[in-house]
Amino acid sequence: MLNGPNLSRLGTREPEVYGSATLADLTSAVQAWAAERGLEADVRQTDDEAVLIGWLHEAVESRCDVVLNPAAFTHYSYALRDAAAQVTGAHLRLIEVHLTNPYARETFRHHSVIGPVATGTIAGFALDSYRLALAALT
Repeated sequence: MLNGPNLSRLGTREPEVYGSATLADLTSAVQAWAAERGLEADVRQTDDEAVLIGWLHEAVESRCDVVLNPAAFTHYSYALRDAAAQVTGAHLRLIEVHLTNPYARETFRHHSVIGPVATGTIAGFALDSYRLALAALT
């Protein structure tokens, strides 16, 4: 589970939009949901585009499916899009997730450069977006 910029601020950044759960809460929930399905989840977060790209390359090399919340990179990072395409191009699954529904927000959030290369997108269900992504992978 890879998370992009500003997700370390969950719980304090616009709680009326993103909720009160913290990144630690998200990590605990994801690990519990994964364990229920007999999986192990590695939950990571970075504000650095290059680090996120490196993690996608690592997923290809280690043959791991990915749940990715690209956050703001969703809308403009063609470098991240190209790394995500390598995941699905390697016949691995990449689920794009968002806590909120981008289409119910500002117009600039309506476009994803990641969606067209993802296996699927789950958005708008708060932390449950991650649970639904795990369900999709299993």
